[in-house]
Amino acid sequence: MESSAINLECDTVQPVIHLIDRLRGDNGCPWDRKQTPKSLSVYLVEEMYELIDAIHADRSADICEEMGDVLFQLLFLVCLYRETGKFSLSDVITNTVDKMIRRHPHVFGDDRLNSSDEVRKQWQTIKQQEKSLTGKSGVLDSIPRGLPALIRAYRVSERAARSGFDWKTLADVMKKVEEEWAEFIHETDKLPPDNDKIPPDRLDRIGMEFGDILFSLVNVARFSRIHPETALADATHKFEKRFRHLEKTVSDQGLPLSTLSETQWNDYWEAAKTAVG
Repeated sequence: MESSAINLECDTVQPVIHLIDRLRGDNGCPWDRKQTPKSLSVYLVEEMYELIDAIHADRSADICEEMGDVLFQLLFLVCLYRETGKFSLSDVITNTVDKMIRRHPHVFGDDRLNSSDEVRKQWQTIKQQEKSLTGKSGVLDSIPRGLPALIRAYRVSERAARSGFDWKTLADVMKKVEEEWAEFIHETDKLPPDNDKIPPDRLDRIGMEFGDILFSLVNVARFSRIHPETALADATHKFEKRFRHLEKTVSDQGLPLSTLSETQWNDYWEAAKTAVG
C-alpha cells in the first residue's frame, strides 16, 4: 500500500476523529471525557459481539451499523493514546501495513507459496521471529488470556499442534474424547441427587473432567476444519429458532410451558424441527 493510500484512510476517518475530539473537549460530554483505555475496552468487546451477531444473521444494514460502532470504539482508543503522546492513527496504520507486507513475502517478495497451509506455516514462522525480538518467544505467549474460553482453547491447541505436539489422525482425537468421557462418567457416577451435598473437591474434579471433554472436542473440530466457536454459535441459533417456534405454538394454544408433559414436549419439538429446520 502506498503512503497516499494511508493518507486517504486517515482523511476518510477525520470526521470521526473530530467528533471524538469534540466529545472529549472542555465543553464536551462528561461521560466521554472520563473514559480510559481500560474502561473503553469493555464496550469494544460488546460492540464486537454485536457485529459478529449481525454477520452470522447476514443482515447488511445491521452489519454496516455495528461495523461503524466498532470503528468508533477503535478510533476512540486511538484518540485516548494520542492524547498521551504515545501514538497516532497514522502510526497504527503504518505499523499494520509494514507488518502485513513483512508477513507476506510471497506477495511482496520473491517467495512463492501454493497453498493456504504453506501461508499459515510461513506466517507463524515470521511471527515467531518477531516475537523473539520482544522477549515473547513461547509458542503460546501471544494468545490473549482475555479471549473467550472456547476461542482460546482453539488457539492454544492450534499453536501447540503447529509446533508438532498433536495427534496423527482424527480417529486418534476421537479416541481421546471417549477416554475423557469415560473419566467424566467415573467422576459423576453415583452422585447424590442434591448438588448441595456434593463435596467441593469432587465438584472441582467433575468440572475439570468436563473441561477436558470440551478441550478434546475443540481438537476434533480443528482436525475436521471446523471452528468450534462458529459451530456452537450455529447450533445455538438453530436451537433458539426451534424453541421460539415451539414457545409461540404452545402460547397460541393457550397452554403454559410448565404444564406440558414429556410427550407433549417431544411432539411440539419435533413439529418445530419440521417447521423451521
